[in-house]
Amino acid sequence: RIDAEKHGVDALGWTLPARELGAALLHRLDECTRLTRLAPAKLASLQPLSGGWRAQVEAADGTRSLDTPLLVGADGTQSFVRAQLGIDTERHDYRQTLFVCTVTAEREHANRAWERFSDAGPVALLPLAERRCGLVLTVAAAEAEAVATLDDAGFIALAQRRFGWRLGRLSRPGKRHPYAIQRVAANLLTAPHAVLVGNAAQTVHPIGAQGFNLGLRDALTLAELVAAAPDPGAPGLLARYAARRAPDREGTMAMSHGLVQLACLSQPLLAPLRSLALLACDRLPPLQRVLARRGMGFRGEPPLAVLERLP
Repeated sequence: RIDAEKHGVDALGWTLPARELGAALLHRLDECTRLTRLAPAKLASLQPLSGGWRAQVEAADGTRSLDTPLLVGADGTQSFVRAQLGIDTERHDYRQTLFVCTVTAEREHANRAWERFSDAGPVALLPLAERRCGLVLTVAAAEAEAVATLDDAGFIALAQRRFGWRLGRLSRPGKRHPYAIQRVAANLLTAPHAVLVGNAAQTVHPIGAQGFNLGLRDALTLAELVAAAPDPGAPGLLARYAARRAPDREGTMAMSHGLVQLACLSQPLLAPLRSLALLACDRLPPLQRVLARRGMGFRGEPPLAVLERLP
């Protein structure tokens, strides 16, 4: 049990529906006066220039040619930009599929997040408004098709069996979305006049809910560095970006991968090690403090935007 108050913060983190976050971000983009947004649009090709890149973009009003001193690849795990830059990746297939949906819990969640580790992988309930929760259910890839075909009653029964009864009976599952889980790490974060952020740079196992926040810190660090830079694509600036992101990136990837190894011990004789490790985190304050701070993203030099401003 990790209590936010004991660690001097209002909350260890927050959860909210992706559509609401997306709507808020789009509203903020509409308020930006120095931004041109093309949507819908598709990046068709990239051509290197002496001081940047030329992008051919297929937009609603036709194909456009855009020149930029800094190309930012923020296009997800199967990044087109990363491939065009010739940056290789290291991949690890966890042979698991994640099902994500919302459910209603019988008991109040009191703004607590729950995660249960098992041989089949982690299952989590994340607090939303009222008694709604976000359910994250991991199954073996070989079982994914069968789970996908379950009706609502069958899926809730599986979730209840996997999670338990700490929040009472679960009901009213929303639309389910399956995701095959892989660890994908770019071998480089930068190329001449180009940089990778978010899942294009690294995609981690969703255990512990670290990947999205890691991507936000990528973006915030880059924004901080380029804000007053005369040349946002300068080699020195991109080198500073890579150096600043290295501790957070490497530590988060190691943490998520290590938790999976702990959470998915299928050997019965080794399973008690999982309980001992969790018991140690629960009973040893210094260890829990490290875990909490790492979970909140405090590694290396975090972007200034995530640090609390005090009077």
